[in-house]
Amino acid sequence: MQFSVRQLAEQAGGTVVGEDRVIISGIASLAEACPGQIAFFADPRYRGGLKTTKASAILIAEPSAEFQGSQVIVRNPALAYAKVASLFAPAPRVVGVSEKAFVSESAVIGANASIYPLAYIGEKAVLGDNVILFPGVFIGDRVKIGNNTVLYPNVSVMNDCVIGNEVIIHAGTVIGSDGFGFLRDGSVNVKIPQLGIVQIDDLVEIGANSCVDRAALGKTWIQRGVKTDNMVQIAHNVVIGEDTVIVAQAAVGGSVSIGNQVVIGGQAAIRDHLRVEDRAMIGSQSGVAKSLGAGEIVSGSPAIPHRLWLKTSALIPQLPDLVARLRRLEKRLDDLEKRGTR
Repeated sequence: MQFSVRQLAEQAGGTVVGEDRVIISGIASLAEACPGQIAFFADPRYRGGLKTTKASAILIAEPSAEFQGSQVIVRNPALAYAKVASLFAPAPRVVGVSEKAFVSESAVIGANASIYPLAYIGEKAVLGDNVILFPGVFIGDRVKIGNNTVLYPNVSVMNDCVIGNEVIIHAGTVIGSDGFGFLRDGSVNVKIPQLGIVQIDDLVEIGANSCVDRAALGKTWIQRGVKTDNMVQIAHNVVIGEDTVIVAQAAVGGSVSIGNQVVIGGQAAIRDHLRVEDRAMIGSQSGVAKSLGAGEIVSGSPAIPHRLWLKTSALIPQLPDLVARLRRLEKRLDDLEKRGTR
């Protein structure tokens, strides 16, 4: 796959300084790029690479005399890299419907679908156009999947769940497993039937080995544009608002409502039945035990305002010295009190 520097500039929304007809066949870092590839410069720490890189072109925020090739001037080089890299990303291979896949006679398969060997599609399932199911994918009964959605190997979508258009679900993820619902009857745990579904809206991407549990009643709902990393747990009846980002190993408790454009750091945990308002940010390894307002930024466990957490965490390494000083002061005070009673 080859593009001219001019075409790449159009893709990135930039302008060209230098020759715009140079042909580019790949993208790489400054250090690893070869002739015929484009690189990007976004971090001043790597400025030395501008002189030594073998790239034929670069994405950069402002013209640089340190690089002699074609320069694509863009406002945000890292974002431009993502846009240009998408042109070189290999598309999944189209294979049609494999004879080694199981497809129920009552299932409806859209045009140009690719269903790899060992995939399973249950009764009355409906798949849209250009859907791709890799080997080992399980699609339960009555599942609905929109157009241009890709499910990587060993993804399971359990009965009745709904997945929108242009969704990407990475390997090993389970959509619609039972929520963790039990009631105590004396010493016995009694299972609460999980009768709801999972609904995933358009343009969502879910990382590998994640779990999105079905609702006890109603639906667990992941709204448009949400992105979750690998190994994320989303419990029953959770609602996640548009364009929210959740980083690896985070856990969201049952019936939590998360607003739009929220950022949740890795290994953070949110207690059940809370609300996290729009644009809130939760630091890595935080334990959230109360609801958060719009734009609120918290860290720590239990979570506290981020700036307060920075101050308190800075004190932790000093605690041994502070305790030793306190003990010395206590001893001096005891000595003074003893002298005063004589």
